[in-house]
Amino acid sequence: MNTLNATVTDLLMIAQQFDPDVEAPPGLQGTADTFLGWMMWVGLGAGIAGLIVIGIMMAAGRRNRSSMAADGAAGIPWVLGGLTLISFSVGLAGAVLA
Repeated sequence: MNTLNATVTDLLMIAQQFDPDVEAPPGLQGTADTFLGWMMWVGLGAGIAGLIVIGIMMAAGRRNRSSMAADGAAGIPWVLGGLTLISFSVGLAGAVLA
């Protein structure tokens, strides 16, 4: 077990030596921030719209259309998973790249 810890520690030290500072290209910081902000806003809006559509499907499928309600209920984890991924995207990307 100590050998594994030493190996992991050595690999982390090597990786830190090759870790460059993250820096935006000159003149692109504002444009990139605006673009990423719009993408996140559109993604969150689509997720909220998806939850509304799922609610409509479940409500409309209650009477004589049980497959429509089941399809709506089956979509809940996918929409919530997408919203979670959008919300955690900055932290997740930072954790992977750091």
